[in-house]
Amino acid sequence: MPGQSGTAARAPAGGLSAGLEASEASASAASAATLPRHIAIIMDGNGRWAVQRGLPRIEGHRRGVASVRRITEHCARLGIEQLTLYCLSSENWRRPPHELEFLMHLLEQYMVEERSLLMRERIRLSMIGRREGLPAATLEQLDSTIALCAGNDGLRLCLAINYGSRMEIVDAARMLAKEARDGLIDPHQIDEAAIAARLNTAGMPDPDLLIRTAGEMRISNFLLWQISYAELWITDVLWPEFAEPHLDAAITAFAARDRRFGGLSQS
Repeated sequence: MPGQSGTAARAPAGGLSAGLEASEASASAASAATLPRHIAIIMDGNGRWAVQRGLPRIEGHRRGVASVRRITEHCARLGIEQLTLYCLSSENWRRPPHELEFLMHLLEQYMVEERSLLMRERIRLSMIGRREGLPAATLEQLDSTIALCAGNDGLRLCLAINYGSRMEIVDAARMLAKEARDGLIDPHQIDEAAIAARLNTAGMPDPDLLIRTAGEMRISNFLLWQISYAELWITDVLWPEFAEPHLDAAITAFAARDRRFGGLSQS
């Protein structure tokens, strides 16, 4: 990626341990000016974590829920404005049916079991992605939890479920095309703001920091429009083992970046 679009750093799993306590203290003490407003995470490595231990892949997903819980709570307490988690991509439907069924069950279970945490930490919940294809029972629990948390004023937790960024951009283009056809918008007035307003993330800040676990150096069709100037932080740590000190290390690295947004350094 061009340097002006954000920088990527790999944090090896073994290289973090010595500085984790210092990183946690540094992130906790960070001022609001240096904290990212919006953190997005590609949660990768659940299956590999399970396979490495001779367990079924679904056990990795089960263990990954614990990481979701602790990272969400930690972001809320740090004062992060938004956390977006890539839960299920539109391409993940190619996985074995029994794994997908388990993932939907796990999501339903999460929606019920985490309500007390969401309310205690005043977390708002939202979803991006297509609802079509998701089980009715899953949507029912998701909608109930979103409604329950609607009045909260803390961290916004956004779950990307059945989400694909190219599909999202195509949907926005179709919407604009229809509006132009119907005379509701002048094609010459279509700009970046018009497109952004028709994305799933309309009204949300763009991510400042994108984290990917399990060491893969790719974006995987996640928030392609929105991460144009995000700072990238890659770690070899698998998602089920990703914990508060790893997030703190990412935030500390973010605070040290010189974000130029295509311009020149202030220094």
